[in-house]
Amino acid sequence: MADALVDAIDRVLPQTQCTQCGFQGCRPYARAIAAGEADIDRCPPGGDAGAAALARLLGRAPIPYDTSRGVHKPPQVVRIVEALCIGCTKCIQACPVDAIVGAAKLMHTVLVDECTGCELCLPPCPVDCIVLEPRVLDAAADAARERADRARTRFESRNARVTRVEAGRVAKLAARTEQALTAGPAEDPIAAALARSRAKRGYV
Repeated sequence: MADALVDAIDRVLPQTQCTQCGFQGCRPYARAIAAGEADIDRCPPGGDAGAAALARLLGRAPIPYDTSRGVHKPPQVVRIVEALCIGCTKCIQACPVDAIVGAAKLMHTVLVDECTGCELCLPPCPVDCIVLEPRVLDAAADAARERADRARTRFESRNARVTRVEAGRVAKLAARTEQALTAGPAEDPIAAALARSRAKRGYV
């Protein structure tokens, strides 16, 4: 029942994954709401309409969203000014839904259909080459829902990948540490070289 409630709340949230609610994504915020640890007013992208939708779902009185957490804005996307991009990859690392592609020292670009407009890529950009633009809206409501569902899937996929990479890094570090502990003191390279030299000359 608890998981079903979290799923229902998560479906109402806009899936921008912007963290303005104070949680690391829409799903963690949904869990907090379901557990009674957070109120329904903490999502600026959802605005008053989003808070009202959550209130209806949970059978509560509607309340306005908390404007201290951010300004409610129309749907937006980011664009990278190619002439200014230095290929630092900082925006790629910051994007919660893998909507920015590129490589080190090469120009990056935004997958507009996947961008949630979360703005998390703006602060780390060292050359301010990322600009916000209004999203061209599809009139069909199901198109927005489909986009939100894709954003959720991409967010979960990215988190799983980051977790795997971190687990691999920790495992390699542990293996190196274990190897160093079991190998014993490192051989003195100077003493070893002298020993080899003596052996070649026939000295004991």
